[in-house]
Amino acid sequence: MAAAVGDWMKEMSQDLRRQGGPGRLDRLKGKALLPVVILSIAWIQELLDQLFFAGRWNLPLVQGGPVWGLFTAPFSHAGFGHLISNSFWFLPLSWLVLLKGGRDYLAVWVGVWLLSIPVWLFWPGGSHGLSGVIYGLLGYLLWIGWLEKRPLSMLLSLGCLLLYGGLLPVLIPFLSPAGVSWIGHASGFCGGLLAAWVMQRP
Repeated sequence: MAAAVGDWMKEMSQDLRRQGGPGRLDRLKGKALLPVVILSIAWIQELLDQLFFAGRWNLPLVQGGPVWGLFTAPFSHAGFGHLISNSFWFLPLSWLVLLKGGRDYLAVWVGVWLLSIPVWLFWPGGSHGLSGVIYGLLGYLLWIGWLEKRPLSMLLSLGCLLLYGGLLPVLIPFLSPAGVSWIGHASGFCGGLLAAWVMQRP
């Protein structure tokens, strides 16, 4: 047992050197503002909505609706409560993905958008908010470690499971609260899994 732990610690040390060690945190500093800028777009939209449109200026993804809804829906929310809740999850999960790399972060967004196309085409009803992206980030983080099978990546996945695993039950339709688009969460989560599969490193 001790030998196995020793081997694992040695492998982790080698993995840390391969992945850049402290330099990875330095690179994160240069990208840390990106999620803040993205989130500020949602906050500006909600402020304008509440100030000038009495909460009626929504930009949802709607079946058969305009294609731009695929891109505007993440930045539209049903009030400040909805936006504050999403902000609380969006920033830390974004920074955790950015620890892996900027391309990984972009891949999650692309994966979420791609998997939202079938929802737009075939699923009745509408949805909006950053929660689809949040679940995409979570899906990526939970799976990337088991795909790469590298100690640091596996620790990242395990840590996210312990910290954010409580978000997973709402992916199941009958456990999702009324009025919440479980399909938007599920498609986003699958988009994150797709991103992890595409971005896995040997």
